[in-house]
Amino acid sequence: MLLEIDNLHIQFESEGRTTRAVEGVSLTLDRGEVLGLVGESGCGKSATAMSIPRLLPSPPARITQGRILFDGMDLLTLPIKQLRELRGAKIGVIFQDPMTSLSPLHRVGDQLVEVVRLHRDVSAPAAYDLALDWLERVGIPDPAVRARAYPHELSGGMQQRVMIAMGMILEPDLMIADEPTTALDVTIQAQILGLMRKLHRKNSGLLLITHDMGVVYQMATRIAVMYAGQIVEQADAETFFKTPKHPYSRALLAALPSAETRGERLKAIPGQVPAAGAFPPGCRFHDRCSETHPECAAQPPELRAIDGGRLVRCPYA
Repeated sequence: MLLEIDNLHIQFESEGRTTRAVEGVSLTLDRGEVLGLVGESGCGKSATAMSIPRLLPSPPARITQGRILFDGMDLLTLPIKQLRELRGAKIGVIFQDPMTSLSPLHRVGDQLVEVVRLHRDVSAPAAYDLALDWLERVGIPDPAVRARAYPHELSGGMQQRVMIAMGMILEPDLMIADEPTTALDVTIQAQILGLMRKLHRKNSGLLLITHDMGVVYQMATRIAVMYAGQIVEQADAETFFKTPKHPYSRALLAALPSAETRGERLKAIPGQVPAAGAFPPGCRFHDRCSETHPECAAQPPELRAIDGGRLVRCPYA
């Protein structure tokens, strides 16, 4: 198993107040898989993903319980020196907004060269050649010219391509992509997704975090649905899209446009995700669910296995 997250709990502490954001999340990802971690904004997806390479700011973030195993190594107890050696080289990250991740003071090519030389014993010219090669791989025209540009001189789509090149230039075993197409128009989004499919290697794993069910439909081999800090459903992608079991999963899919709903108003999920630290005592989706039962308001449901191993956090699924 490439990645195993076991019973992860994350809380944020500020000014004497403790906010529980992620509770009891368990996930696995093997080589060759694309795991789509989906759910609305505020469900804890990014906090879960950024805890893997320990990129959550601490304080205020604190992992209070759980294990994160990468190739058998517990990343939560690994000395920081060893962890830094893994970041970029073995665990790559494509961040959500490239303009907040790329340095505005350095040229694009120089930033790629820095990533390479931090982890590989190569000369500056060799690293620069590799940077140009990857800029070309991600579809940036005139890579030699673009490498001399600053991030603000590139379009949003090109900035995102640079982020993909930066995350994948060392061909890491684990790739974490956090909302990689959120800020892009649909045409550029399709190009970026096609690019990620093309570059994903059979011996690596991809964790794709998104709130866009259309994106995950195109990319994922397995799906994990997250709501209010918990996993509420897990299944292989084909099974999930054919027969979603949790009411939240069904509501997310009902909000997708399709040929069958052409001309109809899309079904929005009423209400909002409860704020971290203000989770209700029973089922956290209870107030928004169209299939509620009286006991759902008080009794927190367990994540249970049904139908050959798929997991659902609902006693009525």
